[in-house]
Amino acid sequence: MRKILGMMVVLAVVTACGQRPHKPVESGASAVVVPDIVTYPRFGDADPHEWESRAPQSYPVHGIDISRWQGEIDWRTAKDSGVSFAFIKATEGGDVADPKFDEHRRGAQRAGVPWGAYHYYYFCRPAEEQARWFIQHVPKGAPLPHVLDLEWTPRSKTCTRRPDPREIWREARVFMNMLEAHYGRRPIIYTTVDFWKDSDIGQLARTEFWLRSVAGNPRKVYPGAYWTFWQYTGTGLIPGINGEVDINVFRGSPEAWAHWMAGSG
Repeated sequence: MRKILGMMVVLAVVTACGQRPHKPVESGASAVVVPDIVTYPRFGDADPHEWESRAPQSYPVHGIDISRWQGEIDWRTAKDSGVSFAFIKATEGGDVADPKFDEHRRGAQRAGVPWGAYHYYYFCRPAEEQARWFIQHVPKGAPLPHVLDLEWTPRSKTCTRRPDPREIWREARVFMNMLEAHYGRRPIIYTTVDFWKDSDIGQLARTEFWLRSVAGNPRKVYPGAYWTFWQYTGTGLIPGINGEVDINVFRGSPEAWAHWMAGSG
């Protein structure tokens, strides 16, 4: 009997480590289909962190954010390894477009990886101009909401402005309102620890957040913040992707992920 129980425990552990415990099923009264995804993946990391509180590996749904620097991606291999979503760089400022955006977007679509696009914001151009630039390059039909990437740009050769919080909030609202009107879903905001503290952007109403924290759970690094996505490493190693890549987790369960993608999360 002890041997049988032991085998059952081992099987349960193996199932939880990068397997497919969630097949497509209908969830709840709203009949949202839970996608067939690899949960709790165990990706590699070129510079791993020793997590003192809840580690990212304890969250079931993982994904990536990418740009031109990732080059070609074997999307089916990446998906089979546990990539359940991708945020793809589309534009920055008002005159730069990522040359790999369309290739990455189409690759994700063919492999069935839900995608959204992100815009890297510069504080030297009006929000309206930057929103129009994004809309010009990103077609409708993304399964995920798009992203406004707000962070300081001290290494920029063209724009190192650090406006006060009131200007940041005002411009963020303009950008997000324009994208919501065009695409039908409000963007989320990606940001970093220093920008969060300096701008108080966490107080912006009607906003979901994607937070960068590579040395601690957001619960400690961003006290009191409620986040939807957590970028936990910039040195991840994933089958199908050459070199290092940013890896993220979604906050909830696969069922919550299905509801969120459907716009009801």
